[in-house]
Parts: sequence; C-alpha cells; structure tokens
Amino acid sequence: MTSILGLINHIINLEGMGEGMKKLLIVEDEKMIRLGIQAMVKRSPVHFEEIILCKNGEEAFEVVKNQKIDIMITDIRMPKMDGITLVKKIQSLSHKPKVVVISGYDEFSYAVELLRNGVKEYILKPVEREKISQILVKLEKELDAEQERQEDKTRIGYQQFKYLLLNENITDEEITAIENKFKDCFLKEEYVVCCTNYQTDADTILDDLIFLDDIHGQSIFIVKAAKKDELLSSVLRNYYVGISKQHKSLMELRKAYQEALYARKNAFATGNFIAEYNKDKEKEETIAEEMIDQFVQLVGTDKCEEAHKFLARILYKTKQGCIDPDHFQETMEMIVEKVCTNYQKLLDTDEIHDNFLRNVYAFDNAASYYYALKDWLTELNEKIVNEFDDYKNKQKIQRAIVYIHENYNKDLNMAVVSNYISMNYSLFSLTFKQYTGTNFVHYLKTIRINQAKKLLEETDLKIIEISNRVGYENEKHFMKLFKCVCGVSPSEYRKNVQVGKIGM
Repeated sequence: MTSILGLINHIINLEGMGEGMKKLLIVEDEKMIRLGIQAMVKRSPVHFEEIILCKNGEEAFEVVKNQKIDIMITDIRMPKMDGITLVKKIQSLSHKPKVVVISGYDEFSYAVELLRNGVKEYILKPVEREKISQILVKLEKELDAEQERQEDKTRIGYQQFKYLLLNENITDEEITAIENKFKDCFLKEEYVVCCTNYQTDADTILDDLIFLDDIHGQSIFIVKAAKKDELLSSVLRNYYVGISKQHKSLMELRKAYQEALYARKNAFATGNFIAEYNKDKEKEETIAEEMIDQFVQLVGTDKCEEAHKFLARILYKTKQGCIDPDHFQETMEMIVEKVCTNYQKLLDTDEIHDNFLRNVYAFDNAASYYYALKDWLTELNEKIVNEFDDYKNKQKIQRAIVYIHENYNKDLNMAVVSNYISMNYSLFSLTFKQYTGTNFVHYLKTIRINQAKKLLEETDLKIIEISNRVGYENEKHFMKLFKCVCGVSPSEYRKNVQVGKIGM
C-alpha cells in the first residue's frame, strides 16, 4: 500500500509500480536451502526490490496478507503450515503472487492439486540455478504484461470517472455500467471527495486515493475516509479545500463530487482552509448589472479608489456569507468582460481572450482573486491615464501647428509656441518631434522657405520684402538659409521659374 505522504513525488512516480520494483518471497524451512535459493535469485537477470525469507507457511501467509508479493517460491513440506495449505489459503486474498513450488520426487503426486490452485511452476530438488533464472525471466514477462494491462484499464477507468463527474446528463444506466466495469479500480472502503485548486498534470489511482486533475478547473481527491486527515495535513496543507460527506460506492461519486464542489466554493468565499459539506440557506444579496456598469466607468478616472472600495464591499459580503460564491464568480467575470470590451484598444488580444481573471475558482480564495483583480485594474488605469495624457498632448501639438502656420512671419521660437499651448518646454520639444517627425526649428524653417518660394513665383516683391514677410528680419541670413535649402539664391530661383514659364 502506498502512503499518501508519498503521493506527491510528483504524483505519478509511485512506489510499487514499474520495472525493478518487484518483491519475491522464499519459503523454505531448511536454512541452507533457503539461502541457496536467495543466492540463485540474486544472480538471475531479474532484479527484485526486496527478497523476503520465511521458514514456514504461517510466517509466509502473514507476509503475503499484509503486503504485495509478486513471486513466491515455496517448499511443500514445512512445519506449522505446509506449502499446499499456504497455496490454498492465499487464493482468498485480493492480491495473489505467482507461485513456484519446490519439491522432492516423492512429493510429485501433489503437483496436479497445486496446479489447480494457480501454481505457475513446479521445480524438483535439487534446485538448479539455470532453472530458477528461466522461470523468473518468464514470470517477470507475465508480470510486466499484466501490469501494462492493469495500467491501461486504470487509465481508462479514471477517464470514465472524469466522464461521470463532467457529464451533467449522465444516466443511472451509464453510471451502473461504469461501476460494473471499473469497480476494481475504485476504493473498496468508505470515501470522501476533496475538491481544491491543486494543480498537476497527472491523474493516478492508489490503494488509498484516486486523484483526478482538471474537473471544471478544480482537482479531485477521492480518498478513503480513514486517510482524509493525513491528506489534508500533508499534500493539501496549504490549500482551500471542500470536503464531501462520507460515501460508499462508485454510484455515489457524482453526488459526493457535487457536495465537495459546493464546500470548496464556500472555502473559497470565506477564506477558511477547510469547509465540509453543509447545505445552508440560499444567499439572497446580488449585485445589479447597473452597478457593475457604473463601476466600469470609474476605471481610467481619478476615482479609481472608489472603484476599489466597490470591489472590497463585494469581497466583504462574500466572506460574510451574504453573497453566494457563484454570484461572486458571475459578478467578477462580468466585470472583467465589460472592462475588456470597453478598453479593448488598450489591451493585447491575448490578454482579452486568455485573461487569467476569467477563471475565478483557479484562485485560492475570494480575497486572493480580489487582490489580483485590483492590481490588474490599477495597471490598466495607469495605462488609460497615460493614453489620455498622450491624447491631450497630441491635441496641444495640433494647436501649436495651427499657431505656427498662422504666425510663421513673426518673431517665433519654441519658447513662444510652448507657452502659447501651456506645455513644458522640454515636453513640447519631445512631443512635437514625435508627432511631426522633425524638430521645431526645421519645421518652422520649411514653412518659411516654402512660403518664400511661393512669393518669389507669384509676386515682384523685393528679396528683402520677402525676407521680412516670412519672418526673417536679416536679409542676408534669409538668403543663406534659402540657398542652403534650395541650392540656389532667391534671385536665381525666381529667374529659373520665370524662364520655365516662358518655355511653356
């Protein structure tokens, strides 16, 4: 029997299963023969985890009764209990080892009777090492094949148990069929179901316990009632667990699961580590959808603290038992859904579709969910505020650009424009470049030169007049800038434009 304390080694690395984990029992009253057989076994190709020696049938029966023995080699004639009686008695046990009988020539008449009682091999004395090796290799293959078949049946069994728990429309006839086929995979004594958010990636079945992962997002431990406290104090020590009443058969498993799930939700809501099933009165208080809509509108405003207080009130009433755990779940899922819908442009696609807050009962309790939701909303609020500030800054830059186009012919610089739109000088410089793709000086120069080119093309104004009209009081500075940008002086530019018109 595997201890529950050894269960999570990580729940699938089980003692008593797999190659190299077999046990052999040698039953022989003569010490030298007993030790001789042990030496032959150790030199055989088959590895045993443990070889147990007994000097009579009584000792051997106690060993086989209390632990799993894979192969037993026994003599026939022994004091207290002979080999024939031993072989007959073990037929009543749930786990029967494969038996090899050793006898003298004068005892061969017993062979037929022993073979009727499941004896696999019959060896005549003196025992030969080669014969022992051959038999052990053969029996190991049989054991491995049986174990593989049992593991396949067990694997199908817990798939059927999952089907039983997950299928709300399962019929009594289906449950009966599952029980008839897989009851040998199920616990033989009274059991309870423990439901929690414990996570691992392996289902398994032990003598004391059945573990099923991911049943509606929760994990299920079906444990012998006598082993419940051991499980709770070890594997589930720091988990919030719901526990069913005691049940007896596989037919009652679905009912037991529903009790455990109900209790788990109460443990989640109240923050108590252990909650045993107790159907109390229905909680009547609910959160109206209008209140949720109002809450969502607070996100992204300076009233974020007010939003957090709304959530805290829901948590408090849930912990006090005024709000049903499932209504808490529905409310939280609606909040997350509405927030994601409202602010989908600010959220990544994966964050919208795979938001970890959508799976409420994956959290230990309502309080841990509340803090996770609060952190997410706080982060989102900052993102919204930053986005809004960015939007306001863009609006200011747009105003600045209009102002520049209207006043390029005046004594204009970055300080004048940033003051006009009430923006910090350094922030203006950075934001202006981000918005326009160029710096303020270059932007203003481009406007002025383009306007100068237009005046050169369409008017007969003197160069100095044009210089003044586009905002340059110093004619020489204007001419230098113009040639640097256009490659020719203002006069040459006008001449080239006029020549081009004549050619047309």
